[in-house]
Amino acid sequence: MSRGTLYRDEAVVLRTYKLGEADRIVVLLTKGRGKVRAVAKGVRKTKSKFGARLEPTSHIQVQLYEGRELDIVTQAESLDQFRGVRADVDRFTRASAMLETADQLAQEGEVNPRLLQMLVGALRTLDGSDSPLVVPAFFWKVLALEGYRPEVEACVQCGEEGPLVAFDLDSGGLLCRTCRRGQSVSPEAVELLQLILGGRLNEALAVPPSPATHEVDHLATRAVEHHLERRLRSVTVLDH
Repeated sequence: MSRGTLYRDEAVVLRTYKLGEADRIVVLLTKGRGKVRAVAKGVRKTKSKFGARLEPTSHIQVQLYEGRELDIVTQAESLDQFRGVRADVDRFTRASAMLETADQLAQEGEVNPRLLQMLVGALRTLDGSDSPLVVPAFFWKVLALEGYRPEVEACVQCGEEGPLVAFDLDSGGLLCRTCRRGQSVSPEAVELLQLILGGRLNEALAVPPSPATHEVDHLATRAVEHHLERRLRSVTVLDH
């Protein structure tokens, strides 16, 4: 596509930052172009037509004018508003951790529609669910998408099916008693990991908060940060 043309795409707003007195730079995860940085002109004015549609977590249909360095937002229509997420500080903070992870994984010009689909699905789930496993499940799923799915059905070292008693990031999954190293995990946490990564996410999300859900959350955060080679700022905020 040549410069100076209009295009439309589905997107989620990952983050924004101020530009000048009235404009804002919007970082979008789009279906057709991967990560896109664009200028939304005048959105910080009170009379802006689409300022509220360009806030982080917004799922939108967006029209952009392709620029030399930054594209320009010309239209934005809301697809999902995620009111439950925006109205709850805790849920919004958890959503921010997912947005930050997607932002770090997505590359400009690298199309990854599955990442967008997973992010939208996770935001919809978080909008209607208080489960502490929504965010860690998203982390495990995107790691699998990136080609780093941990082995959770058998010992990653020797293939023994159980009991599995530890998780090691460098080894890439769960380990039996003989091969154990890394972090100890409870049988309940092992079961949750198997549900999440075995295509039974709804069963995992129905499990009430417990020490095992905290284990899985902690492991997922460590795994994502290990893959990204950086700490997640949003998780640090959530921990406090």
